[in-house]
Amino acid sequence: MARSYLDDNFLLLSSTAETLFHEYAKDQPIIDYHTHLPPQEVAEDQRWENITELWLGHDHYKWRALRANGIPESHITGEASAREKFQAYAQTIPQTLRNPLYDWTHLELKRCFGIETLLSPETADEIWERCNEKLQESQFSAQGLLRTFRVDAVGTTDDPTDSLSDHQTANSSACPTKIYPTFRPDKAFFVDRPSLFQEWLNKLGTEISTFYDLLSALYSRFEFFHEQGCRLTDHGMRYALAHPCTETEANEILSQTLAGTGASPTQTDAFGALIMFHVGQWAAEKGWTMQLHLGPRRNPNTRLFEQLGPDSGFDTIGDWPQGEALILFLDSLNRIGKLPKTIVYNLNPNLQFLNLIYLQNNILIAPDHRHRQIDLQLYMCLLTWTFFLH
Repeated sequence: MARSYLDDNFLLLSSTAETLFHEYAKDQPIIDYHTHLPPQEVAEDQRWENITELWLGHDHYKWRALRANGIPESHITGEASAREKFQAYAQTIPQTLRNPLYDWTHLELKRCFGIETLLSPETADEIWERCNEKLQESQFSAQGLLRTFRVDAVGTTDDPTDSLSDHQTANSSACPTKIYPTFRPDKAFFVDRPSLFQEWLNKLGTEISTFYDLLSALYSRFEFFHEQGCRLTDHGMRYALAHPCTETEANEILSQTLAGTGASPTQTDAFGALIMFHVGQWAAEKGWTMQLHLGPRRNPNTRLFEQLGPDSGFDTIGDWPQGEALILFLDSLNRIGKLPKTIVYNLNPNLQFLNLIYLQNNILIAPDHRHRQIDLQLYMCLLTWTFFLH
C-alpha cells in the first residue's frame, strides 16, 4: 500500500505496530523522564516572539546541522536577524533527509502549527509568517504547549547546586505538568579543571577540604533533590568509570586541584569512579533510577569552545571501547546489593552489542535519541518499562 510522508502510520511498519499505537499508546499522556527543558521557561510560562527564537535559540543539534551545511556562525549564534537565521535553517533542512532533524522539523510543523508544507528556501516565507501568526495564540506558551500535548510529567536535567526554585514555582502554578528535577553531578568530576571546579564548589556553598566533605555536601543536595520529587540521577561521560581510587588518593587529588594543579586523566577518572560508586549506592537505597549517557566527545573544537562556551553544538560521537568498563561498574554495585535500576544510552550506534549486557538485572540499554536509526524493539521497551514514577 502506498504511504505518504507523516501520515497517521508514520514509522509504524507492521500491523502490530499500528494496533499498539492507535489502540493503546496514542491517547496516553506523555511521561518524558529525560529532557533538557529549561524549568525557568515553564515557571515563567514563557512565550516566543518568532519561530527562530523557539526553534533555534538554544538547540545545538540544529546548530550542528547548520554548520555542517556551511552556514556562517553569524547566522547560527551570531548577530544575523531572526529572519536570516530561519532562512539559513530552511536552506539546511532539505539536506538532512534521513536524519531525525528532518522528521522532527516537519512533525513539529504539522502537529504544532498545522503546516504540512515541507520546509525549503522556497517555502520559508510562507512558513515563517504562518508560524509567527500561530505563536500569538494563547496556547503557544510553555505551559500551554505542555497542556495541549497532555504532558503528565517531565524530568529536567539539573546540577546539584541548582536551587530548584523554578521547579517549585512551576509545580505550584496552574501548569498541569509535574516538573521533576534530575540529579546530574558531572561537575563533581572536574578535578582536571581547577578554576571551573573551584567555581562549582563555591556554588555548592559548603567549605570543602577533604573528599569526605565533598561527598557529604553532595549527599546533602541529593537528599534535597529527593524531597523535591527527584527520582533520577543522570551522568554524561565518555565511558563508564570503573576503577575508583581510594579515599586517601581522592584527598590527595582534591588537595592538588584546590591548590590550582589539575589532575591527570587517570586521576580524574579514578576520582569520578569513586563518586559514581557512592552515587550509585545512594540511588539504590532511595529507589531511584540511574541514567548513564556514554560516548560523547565533548568540545572538540577548542577555538570555538573558547569563543562560544560548552553545549554550543560541537560535541560529537566518541569511539572508546564501552563494554568492559560498563560491566565492571555495574558489577561493583551488584556485588554489594546496591545496583539501582539503570538506563544506559550510548551515542555510538556501532555499539549496540551492549544490548546484551545485564538486562536480567534491571538494566535497560536504550538507543540515544540522536541516532539516525533506532532499535524499535528497545524503543518499545523504553516506552513500557516504568522507571520514572513508582
